Amino acid sequence: MDDPGRAAGGSGRPGSGPTGSGPARSRRRRAVGSRLAPVLFLLPAAVLFVLFLLIPIGYAILLSLHGQRVRGGLLGRRTEVWVGLDNYRAALADPELWHSLVRLVIYGLLVVPIMLGLALAFALMLDVPTARLRRFSRIAIFLPYAVPGVIATMLWGFLYLPGVSPIRYAAEHLNLPPPNFFGVHSIFGAVANVAIWGGVGFNMIVLYTSLRAVPSELYDAARVDGCGEWQIATRIKIPLLVPAIVMTTVFSLIATLQVFNEPMTLRPLTNLIPSTWMPLMKIYRDAFIAGDVYSAAATSVVLALATLLLSLGFLRLLQRRAFAEER
Repeated sequence: MDDPGRAAGGSGRPGSGPTGSGPARSRRRRAVGSRLAPVLFLLPAAVLFVLFLLIPIGYAILLSLHGQRVRGGLLGRRTEVWVGLDNYRAALADPELWHSLVRLVIYGLLVVPIMLGLALAFALMLDVPTARLRRFSRIAIFLPYAVPGVIATMLWGFLYLPGVSPIRYAAEHLNLPPPNFFGVHSIFGAVANVAIWGGVGFNMIVLYTSLRAVPSELYDAARVDGCGEWQIATRIKIPLLVPAIVMTTVFSLIATLQVFNEPMTLRPLTNLIPSTWMPLMKIYRDAFIAGDVYSAAATSVVLALATLLLSLGFLRLLQRRAFAEER
């Protein structure tokens, strides 16, 4: 008698016929689905990244390699031509760009250490077990970060302006020398103060959140060994905060290189802030006032590369130092 399985064209073994292929097919579908799921979740972010970051960067680089030339004599018309690296040479040879970079360095030396130092101090104080009103203090310190930069600069600008400044009014009535916030040297402190006031809260929240992630048993063991709060902060908390401090430092450096709102908003109040006081202000003037978008694009690319190299160099330096300490 013939085998029914063979007569049907099968081998007679379970799972090899039409009905036996169902579990294998479902496993293959699940495998394909597990591979496609991450791609589908990342697809919206990838599309936004390409549309709003990669394409604008590529267009800026393309613009920086072009320029406008007048062709046809006096009655000619402006045409866009390929100029290669001429815009980059002109940007790097522009003394206004270098002067703005010097002012940017002075501004950064004021903002970054003071802002991160205050953020670290506030985070450590809020993490002390005997600290009172923690929730109110966190909100009060973080609240300035929620104020838009332009509005915050306008508020501080009225506090700086000699005619309406309550600070000058109080100093005069107390027979104290009235402060000049718009002096040749104090202008850096006036602009930096706005950034510090707004940035301390954000960095404090980052550092404080990192502290709250540390197991409390570690602190309890240190207290049992006789360590005070100062020793716990300097020998345990700060070393554990190094990754968060590095991250906030990188973010602060990037934000410093991109400073624009504060000096641009204060500029109508004083003659000491020219239109090229900071690199981004120079780029804005070249693009939207002088109408030279090609030179502005080249300067933008130079500033972006400087930001990238500075951030990568800082991270590389820290990695080498950590590697040397491990050895």
